Formats: sequence, structure tokens, C-alpha cells
Amino acid sequence: ETGTKRRRSWGLMVIAGIGGTLVALYAVATPFVTPGLRRVCLPFVPATSTQIQNVLKMLESRSGSLVDIGSGDGRIVIAAAKKGFKAVGYELNPWLVWYSRYSAWRNGVHQNTNFYISDLWKVSFSRYTNVVIFGVPQMMAELEKKLEEELDCNTRIIACRFPFPCWVPDHTTGEGIDTVWVYDVKHSRETKISKVTPENS
Repeated sequence: ETGTKRRRSWGLMVIAGIGGTLVALYAVATPFVTPGLRRVCLPFVPATSTQIQNVLKMLESRSGSLVDIGSGDGRIVIAAAKKGFKAVGYELNPWLVWYSRYSAWRNGVHQNTNFYISDLWKVSFSRYTNVVIFGVPQMMAELEKKLEEELDCNTRIIACRFPFPCWVPDHTTGEGIDTVWVYDVKHSRETKISKVTPENS
């Protein structure tokens, strides 16, 4: 009888342990596949190696600070840091931010990277000279307006997967989901001015 009770106790402990492990795994895994920026539906979709190479190609002549808006698991930030950029990622999902910090440490670039848990709409990006964004169509118009108001004229913006609705890109590279559109803020503002001037004359 005592043996039976012990077996039952061990059985309950095993079940509790398995249940606890599953709950922990769910807590860790769920944020990786749910929207990371809740104002719009922006699910976490890891950047492909081709996308990363296309972004780096458009940064070849650039230097200074870089920010990845909605940085996910930190792939772009880490790749940029390896190229000498002081790179920062903003991401609302805390699990992805913690994973990014670990990944940066594992890749030996933790001293040149920072990851912040923050909503992109509550952050000013005025101090960055290079901006990367993996967005969705629903957010691009509002983000275009925000960046135009905040960024210096020497800033370069690289949009991945979806372009901005009003700006005309200075460069485009890649195909399909790997396409990136490059906007130099100075040129984008000049384009808008040139469109407005004839109407006012």
C-alpha cells in the first residue's frame, strides 16, 4: 500500500513536471509567432539570408548608426554590427528582444548592439542615419509620415518586403519577398517639393 502511494506521488510529480514544461514552452514559443507590434498586425517572419544580403548591399557605402524597426530575432542588427555599424533594434515582443541579446552575445557583437522593448510609434528615430524596416502595407503610410518628420536629410531608409506608398525609391534590389527599396530622405523630400512647386506657381 505504501508502495502504491509512492508510485502515485511520483506519477503526479512527473505529470506536473511535463505540464509545467509544456506551459513554459508555450510561453516562450507563442510570442515568436504572434504580432510583435500590436498597433497593426505585424507577425514575426524571420528575414531570409537573401534579404539580409540585399540590405547589406544597400548599406555598403554607408556608416554611422543603424536602427531596425521591428527587429524580430535581431538578424539584421547583428549582420549590420558585423559590418561595423553601431546597430539598434526596437521590438515590442520581450521574448524576441531577449533572444536577440543572446544571439548578439553568441555572435560576438553584443558591444556594438542594443535591443529595446518598445512600440515603434512611441520612439523617435531622429538620431539614426540608417533605418531598416520590415513592415506590412497597413502601416507604411503612417510610418512614412513619421520618418519624414523625424529623420535628418542624410538618412537612408531601407524598406523590406513592402515599399512606402508616396516616396519614389532611389534604388531597388532583389525579387519577390526579398526585394528591398532604398529611400534617401533628402531625395524623397526634393521629389515631393518638385511635385508641389508647379501647382503653386
